[in-house]
Amino acid sequence: MQHIPVLHSEVITLLDPQEGEVLLDVTLGLGGHSALFLNKIGKSGKLYAIEADQENLNIAESNLNEFRDQIDLRCDNFCNIAQMNFPPADIVFADLGLSSPHLDDPQRGFSFREDAPLDMRFDRTNGIPASQLIAQLDEQGLAEIFWTYGELKSGRKIAKAIKASEKIRTTFELKECIEKAIGFHAKDMLPQVFQALRIAVNDEMGSLEILLREGPKLLKPGGRMGVISFHSLEDRMVKQVFKTLATPKIDPVTGAISKEAEFEVVTKKPVGPSDEEVVQNPRARSAKLRVLKVKS
Repeated sequence: MQHIPVLHSEVITLLDPQEGEVLLDVTLGLGGHSALFLNKIGKSGKLYAIEADQENLNIAESNLNEFRDQIDLRCDNFCNIAQMNFPPADIVFADLGLSSPHLDDPQRGFSFREDAPLDMRFDRTNGIPASQLIAQLDEQGLAEIFWTYGELKSGRKIAKAIKASEKIRTTFELKECIEKAIGFHAKDMLPQVFQALRIAVNDEMGSLEILLREGPKLLKPGGRMGVISFHSLEDRMVKQVFKTLATPKIDPVTGAISKEAEFEVVTKKPVGPSDEEVVQNPRARSAKLRVLKVKS
């Protein structure tokens, strides 16, 4: 199984991997971006990678077999990055989007277009599926998830309908419940409902917060960190953290700079896909890349 890495030319141009460098890809997926990096860093380079889904990791290992002597692949969540004892890196990279198998395999429960168990876990050996999360939460808790992670104004109405229904076990049962509650507007809200549940099930925002705190600490002088996000919540967090890291400390009394910033933001605005890429890979249309660099 092959994977089309999004923003492939932009990632290589902005992160600029060089011969012999050390890279950390915290969202290995099927290995698409890692293969691009490995072709740039040559045989003297080293790539470390994290993937939460063992099934994806197995495929990636096969896809990257020609580089087997240069790679160190680990099945874990990048929220544990601080405990994984990685060496200093020239590049830390994250592609926060869903991998192709998650979307294409209906049994994973990420899509409302086919009936399947309502799971949504990236790592099916840990945590609880979305169906169980729904059962455990009260109406208020569900509504907060829909508003916070899906920005749904009708979140309260949807939550009320879900809690009033019989136990929801499958994607179609959830879809039908929302359609009954919202009517013809449901088709526009289903993506947001499923996105919100997926983010909650996998604690994606909590994991991203940890990555943005710990990832920059691993960078060497001149090192770069690139993050591709796919929705406004992620992009907003990346933007704010990168901006903070690149802002010098100001003395509250004198107003003078008390400490220069150790980082600089390479991408003043997020970099998106070209029109050609969107035509070739529609899943890239909402991708946004931001890059941070350690000052040399």
